[in-house]
Amino acid sequence: MTYQSAIANMRTAIEAGGPSWNAIDPEATARMAIQNRFPTGLDIAKYTAKIMRADMEAYDADPANYTQSLGCWHGFIAQQKMISIKKHFGSTKQRYLYLSGWMVAALRSEFGPLPDQSMHEKTSVPALIEELYTFLKQADARELGMMFRDLDAARDAGDEVKAKEIENKIDNYETHLVPIIADIDAGFGNAEATYLLAKKMIEAGACALQIENQVSDEKQCGHQDGKVTVPHEDFLQKIRACRHAFLEMGVEDGVIVARTDSLGAGLTKQIAYSKEPGDLGDQYNSFLDCDEVDPANITNGQVFISRDGKLLAPKRLPSNLYQFRSGTGEDRCVLDCITSLQNGADLLWIETEKPHVEQIAGMVDRVREVIPNAKLVYNNSPSFNWTLNFRQQVFDAWEEAGKDVSAYDRDKLMSVDYDSTELAAEADEKIRTFQRDASKRAGIFHHLITLPTYHTAALSTDNLAKEYFGDAAMLGYVKNVQREEIRQGIACVKHQNMAGSDIGDDHKEYFAGEAALKAGGKDNTMNQFAAA
Repeated sequence: MTYQSAIANMRTAIEAGGPSWNAIDPEATARMAIQNRFPTGLDIAKYTAKIMRADMEAYDADPANYTQSLGCWHGFIAQQKMISIKKHFGSTKQRYLYLSGWMVAALRSEFGPLPDQSMHEKTSVPALIEELYTFLKQADARELGMMFRDLDAARDAGDEVKAKEIENKIDNYETHLVPIIADIDAGFGNAEATYLLAKKMIEAGACALQIENQVSDEKQCGHQDGKVTVPHEDFLQKIRACRHAFLEMGVEDGVIVARTDSLGAGLTKQIAYSKEPGDLGDQYNSFLDCDEVDPANITNGQVFISRDGKLLAPKRLPSNLYQFRSGTGEDRCVLDCITSLQNGADLLWIETEKPHVEQIAGMVDRVREVIPNAKLVYNNSPSFNWTLNFRQQVFDAWEEAGKDVSAYDRDKLMSVDYDSTELAAEADEKIRTFQRDASKRAGIFHHLITLPTYHTAALSTDNLAKEYFGDAAMLGYVKNVQREEIRQGIACVKHQNMAGSDIGDDHKEYFAGEAALKAGGKDNTMNQFAAA
C-alpha cells in the first residue's frame, strides 16, 4: 500500500464515521498506521516465516546465501542491532534475531540469575519475544516519523520533487522486523506443555522454534556435562506439538529447528519402547552400554532387555540413569537428525564441542544420504575458545603436512606471544571465513552466536567503570562513549529521540493541534546533537 493510498483509505473510513469524525486528520491517522504495520505478534510471525522460508530456498540454490543472527537478551539490544545493520549494510536481508534460553535464565528470570537448566519461568520466553518486537516496531516508528518530518519540511519549502522522493522512500520502507529463532529449551515439560508454550511464543511473534532432545527436568546447557537425552518418540511428540501449534495459530510457514545434544550426552533416563527388531526404539536401545546376563548371577534391581536372542543388562548408575556406549555419540546424533527431519522438523542444530568444519560436515554428509537438502542452524558459541581451537587446528595441519612447528607450544597457543606469528594469522583467517566455509561444506544455513551481547555488555561496562571511577573520571565517558557515539553516528546518542520523545510530540500534535505541549522545543538539550 502506498502512502497516498493509505491516506485515501483513512479518509474513506473517517467519512463513513459521519460529521463527528471530521476533526480527525486522515493523513495523521495513515501515518500512525504505517508506523505500526504489524499490529499483532501473529502478523509478525506470518510475515517473518515467509522471509525465512524464502531464505531457505535461496540457500538450497546457493550456499553462499547463508543467514546470521546475534542473541539478544533485551529489546533495546535487538533494536540497536537492527538499526546498526540497516545503517551499515542498507538492508536487513539474511540477518535475524536469536533468543537464547541461556540468556533468559541468566538475565531475565524473576528468580534472579540462573544456570541454563530450564529453571526459569516459561512465560519469560514469550514475554521477551514480545519485548524484542516491541522495540523493533518502535525503531520503525522512529525512522518513519523522521521521514514524515522531512516530508513536511519539503512541503513547507514548496519542494515537490523532494516531497515525492520522500514519499517513495516511505512506500519502499524496509522494516526492522526480522525472523527470530526462539529457544524453547526441551519444551518445559511434556508434549502438552510444549504445545501450550509454543502457542504463546508464536502469538508473541516467533516464526521459528528451536527445541532440543534432552530430558526436560534434567536439561543442561549444550556445552556442559551431565546431559540426558530422551528416546526418539518422546522427542518427536514435541516436534509434532510445535507443528500443531504453528498450524493452529495460522502460521503455516512456521519453522522448527530440532537440536540434538547426543554428541556430548552419554546418558538416558529411559529405555525406549520397542515392538520389533530394528524399529526406532530398538535402534535407540542398541546404543546402550550393556553386559550380557548370566542367569545364575542376576542381582537385585537389575533391568534387562533382549537383543539377538541374548539377555542384556543396561548399565545403570546410582542416579537411576542409563549410559550409552562410549564413541556412539556421532551415530546417535545422525539418527536424531534423520528422524527429526522425517517427522516434521525443518532445520537441524548439532551441538558440538568445537567449531570444526570437517567434523560438522562428516555428520551432515551422512544425514544428506537420507535427506538430501538437510541443513543446519549452528551455534558459533562463546563457549568455544575460538582463538585456541583454530590455532591448534592450524598447528595440527602444519604438523601433518611436515611443516616445522618447533617454535610453537600447542598447549599454550592462546598466549599473546603468538599473536603476531604466521600461525596466528592463518588461524584468524580461518575464523574469519568459518561461516562462509561451513555453509558451503557443512550445510549450515544459519550461523548464530548465542550470547554475544551478554559478553559485549560486560566488556563495555568494565571499560567504562575502569575509566570513570579512575583518573579519567568524566573524560572516561565523554572520550570513549559519547564522542564515539557522535562520530560513529550511533542513533541513541540522541537518547530522548530513541526513547520515543519525538513520536510522542507527533501524537500530541495529532491529538491537540496548536495546543500541543511538546518536549522538542528550543530548550531541549538534545538540540546540542542536531549536527551529530
